[in-house]
Amino acid sequence: MAGGSLDLPVVDLASPDLQSAVAAVRKACVESGFFYVTNHGIQDGLLEALFAESKKFFELPLEEKMLLQRNSSHRGYTPPYAEKLDASSEFQGDLKESFYIGAVGDVDMPNDPNQWPPKERFPSWKNTMKLYHEAALAAAKKILSLIALSLDLEAEFFQNIGAVNCSSEVIRLLHYPGELNESDNGNYGASAHSDYGMITLLVTDGTPGLQICREKDRHPQLWEDVHHVDGTLIVNIGDLLERWTNCAFRSTLHRVVAVGRERYSAAYFLDPRPDLVVQCLESCCCEAYPPRFLPITAGDYLKERLSATYK
Repeated sequence: MAGGSLDLPVVDLASPDLQSAVAAVRKACVESGFFYVTNHGIQDGLLEALFAESKKFFELPLEEKMLLQRNSSHRGYTPPYAEKLDASSEFQGDLKESFYIGAVGDVDMPNDPNQWPPKERFPSWKNTMKLYHEAALAAAKKILSLIALSLDLEAEFFQNIGAVNCSSEVIRLLHYPGELNESDNGNYGASAHSDYGMITLLVTDGTPGLQICREKDRHPQLWEDVHHVDGTLIVNIGDLLERWTNCAFRSTLHRVVAVGRERYSAAYFLDPRPDLVVQCLESCCCEAYPPRFLPITAGDYLKERLSATYK
């Protein structure tokens, strides 16, 4: 069931009114798990370069893209129908195709799990992805500081416990088709799911399609459109942060519906370093609200979730 557009808060990362920004983040994380940020520091030129590289790659013939098919480290190309984010979907898989890029070092790393398109045809690809990783991580750290303050923690809490040191950050370039086969009627660009990790930063080309369901246990589910706001990133809470906060903050179901137009987006997933133990924050539990989840390392948790998606 569709429920129209959603009015999500817009948080200014450069606002001098820190208290209001923190309050807005907390309200968003409790009520919807989604919000926008402005003054995020990612330059328009870099975003244009990111989308240009993405479009150029996805326009290649399928057989060329498949030469960089996603490996066991979840880096590289994933073709249409290869992922089924909603296990209850009647379709073989989702309509989207995607490309995963992990952190990019200053020098070529031995045993780098990333896969790279041929340099002679994509001379700017690697540097563009490196610059975007750096800019997105800087923005994510600012957002995590506001989230920490909204949980009555020190602003640098997540940095101090090492959550963003040697973290697992991934860019996921996404392309959704415009024209559909008759057999795809009713299928989704990305079926209903929540993100697995800490936080996600999303940029889109402005094409609509993203929807969220704030009450996943409600039947019928109410889906609301997340509209495009120029100059912003869309931020959402992942399952690990929901677990960390004892479900005080919500990791919300979302999906991308087919709108009859091509759609490009790029998601930046920031997850804690794999050996970090995620357990209920002291500010999120008490005798009346004991921890709901057992401690688990971030790596083990993410491995479980990815295994379920790529059976």
